[in-house]
Amino acid sequence: MQISQPSGSSTRQLAFGSLSIAYDDRVLEPRPWTAAQSAWAADLAHDVPPGPLLELCSGAGHIGLLAVETSGRNGVLVDIDPVACDFARANAAVAGLADLVEVRERPVDDCLAVGERFALVIADPPWVPASQTGRFPEDPLLAIDGGGDGLDLARDCVTTIDRCLHPQGAAVLQLGTVGQVDDLGEWMAGRLDLATTEVRMFGDRGVLAVLRRPGAQLPG
Repeated sequence: MQISQPSGSSTRQLAFGSLSIAYDDRVLEPRPWTAAQSAWAADLAHDVPPGPLLELCSGAGHIGLLAVETSGRNGVLVDIDPVACDFARANAAVAGLADLVEVRERPVDDCLAVGERFALVIADPPWVPASQTGRFPEDPLLAIDGGGDGLDLARDCVTTIDRCLHPQGAAVLQLGTVGQVDDLGEWMAGRLDLATTEVRMFGDRGVLAVLRRPGAQLPG
């Protein structure tokens, strides 16, 4: 598919795992380290019930598409930005995954069908505190601004995960720091039926955290 572009904007290509991902300066440039999120989700796919995976705040689709390709599952990719959704669809087509992927242009708090369940969820919300977004002038504000403490969209994501996660399912969440994971965990406690079960750090690039239902028993 062709993506219309404003004057002065040009599409770039980036190798992301086994995929070639197209994007331009209107969406967040894929960070190669985040392929670790795709890989962790694909590993968890062996231990959770069958069915499609869900990605929230999918951007150009790179993380979710690599997880779809690696896990062999279908995918539902969600982003509020129409340009990001166009790139996600185009990248799915180039990867030969268009028949396996549905892209929904929706806010994360209003993206589910009634009764919809997912056993595997990926969430990549903006996590930069609003007061610090000026440190990243090359990045689109919509893609990085996480509100006052950087967790506004993360709270929306985990609320949606709580609504749709299978009792034996797992979610992989990307944030900026371990402190944010701890703060979000404190916010979830008593509100949501979710708990952080494992955290992996990637230097100063970010962190990944797995969320599960308390007491969920998964193989391995």
